[in-house]
Amino acid sequence: MGELALDGTVRPVQGILPQIMEARRMGRKRIMLPQANAYEGTPVQGVEIYPVSSLREAWHLLTSDALPPPFTGSGREAHAPRDKDAAVDFDEIKGQPYARRAMEIAAAGGHNILLCGSPGSGKSMLAQRLPTILPPLSPEEALETSKIHSVCGLLKRGNGLVDQCPFRAPHHTISDAGLMGGGANITPGEVSLAHNGVLFLDELPEFRRAALETLRQPLETGQVVISRASGTMTFPCRFMLAAAMNPCPCGYLGDRRRACTCPPAQIARYRRKISGPLLDRFDLLMEVPAVDPSILASAPAGECSASIRERVAAARRLQSSRYAGTPFRNNAALSGKALQKYCRLLPEGRAILLRAVEELALSARAYDRILKVARTIADLEGTSDIQDVHLYEAVQYRAFEQSLRD
Repeated sequence: MGELALDGTVRPVQGILPQIMEARRMGRKRIMLPQANAYEGTPVQGVEIYPVSSLREAWHLLTSDALPPPFTGSGREAHAPRDKDAAVDFDEIKGQPYARRAMEIAAAGGHNILLCGSPGSGKSMLAQRLPTILPPLSPEEALETSKIHSVCGLLKRGNGLVDQCPFRAPHHTISDAGLMGGGANITPGEVSLAHNGVLFLDELPEFRRAALETLRQPLETGQVVISRASGTMTFPCRFMLAAAMNPCPCGYLGDRRRACTCPPAQIARYRRKISGPLLDRFDLLMEVPAVDPSILASAPAGECSASIRERVAAARRLQSSRYAGTPFRNNAALSGKALQKYCRLLPEGRAILLRAVEELALSARAYDRILKVARTIADLEGTSDIQDVHLYEAVQYRAFEQSLRD
């Protein structure tokens, strides 16, 4: 497979990885493909890869008496250690201890998180550093993610797999097709490119409301179905949704340094862009206050990403062991009977949660999300049971919801 140019060269094509996997399923043993796509085929076991750069090379390969050794990718580019590769790190964030804690919990359980604060409070900095505290992709996750990136032609040359969690941050002007997928030749959108990683939506209310509402179903099911006249395609999209927003159009509502200039009606219209059902899809809602300039000048560096990632990885290992043999990979994915089975509460804990739901006027979906977050907090502490202190902390991450709905 490949594209033949008029001058006889063989050009690379998109989607090599899933095509080779399908060829293996059909019983094919040897694949000839473009030289530039050679590394994409190496993760697939049981198939011999023969890259060519021209029609002449392909002819010699097909007519030779003995085949040369298949391509193994032995010259693959070496990758530097993860923390040296990263351009950002959590130790660059000064102050914001509660927001840092919320990000750690979100990473440990795969939870969606919404950050709300005035401009310059560090919302985007926190979100951009979320991938640095996530554990590396498992072999299965890496193959799933790489198939999507292969279809879009985004795999880096010299590496056949996406081995780090994807981080996608589309601009708020993105089209529905760019976000969800589509086009004349149906291709995955940003939600699928973020599969097994993070989708970051900065300035959330600036996205078109219709586009935001289309996120609701994929967030629940972990897949997006695109129907066109030419056919129907289903792409996976299990991702963490991280979003950031200002509290009002000018951004300074509640800021101690600067007064808000927005009329109440304008603030209400701004917040209504985020519907109640979409808010319910966030497990953690975090108010991020502005940092005092004295802290920025004198505070020492915070805890580094590598240290936080160790705790996150330990919590993820607990979840992997707990959910072995089930379709769930993390606490955020729990639903239905599984939620009742793995997030059992003592009578005292149930009373605490019911009282919080009543006083904060939370929905049934928010009730479930508090349970999942409490399960993750317990995992971070290495405890098998959800204790009252875990519930109290989990409830705090929904307390801000009411102010967003007002």
